[in-house]
Amino acid sequence: MDIILVPGLWLDASSWEGVTPALERAGLTPRPLTLPGVGVPASESADIGIQDWVDAVVAEIDASGGSVVLVGHSGGGNVVWGAAEARADAVTRVILVDTIPAPDGKGISEFEIVDGVIPFPGWDTFEDEEVGDLDADTRSAWAARTHSVPARVPTDPIRLEGSRRHAVPVTILMGGMDDVAFREAVAQWGPWGDEFAAIADTEIVHLGSGHWPQFSQPDALAEAIIAAIR
Repeated sequence: MDIILVPGLWLDASSWEGVTPALERAGLTPRPLTLPGVGVPASESADIGIQDWVDAVVAEIDASGGSVVLVGHSGGGNVVWGAAEARADAVTRVILVDTIPAPDGKGISEFEIVDGVIPFPGWDTFEDEEVGDLDADTRSAWAARTHSVPARVPTDPIRLEGSRRHAVPVTILMGGMDDVAFREAVAQWGPWGDEFAAIADTEIVHLGSGHWPQFSQPDALAEAIIAAIR
C-alpha cells in the first residue's frame, strides 16, 4: 500500500524522515512529497497556488497505479482533501495530522510575505501548546531546514466541487484533543463543522503532542498512521 505523505507549510519531503522507517517496517510504501514552489524565489513561484499542490498529489495518486492512503500534516490537510475529492475511488483513507478537513472556498491561513514569498515565521509565532514539546535542538535544526512557500498558497481557497470525498474514511490525529473534545469543538466551527459532519466515517485519535509530532514523537506518529490503516 502506497502512503502519500504531504507536509505542511515550509516543509519538504524530508520532514517525514523520522516516520518513514516504521512505515516501511510495517510493509507499507511511504511516498513523501515536496510540493511545487517550495524554496523557490518569487520570480519562479508567483503563479503557484493551492490547486497546483492538489494537482501534484493527484499526479502521485495516478502514478501509484493502485489504492493509496493520503496523509496530510497541517496545511497539507487542505491539499490531501482536495486530492481526495479528485480521486475518491483510489483513496482508501485520509489521515490528517493535527488539522481538519477544509470546506470549499477556505484557505490555510495568512502569513507575512517577504520578497514575494512566505518564509517560515519562526517558532515564536505559534502558541505554546503547538510548540511546547519541541526542545531547543529540534527547533534549531528544523528551522534551518524550512523553506519559503509561494505567496498565494496559504490564502488560496481550496475548490471542492462535488461530494465524493465525504465517502472516504478519515482519521484525524490530534495533538491536543481527544475524540469527545474534538467533536464538541468542531460542531462550533461553522463551515468546518459542516464539512466534518458530512463525512460518513471519521475517527479521532489523541496523540498528546504539539503541532509537529513528526519531530517530537515520530515513532508514535508512525504507529498511529499504521493503526489507522489497519
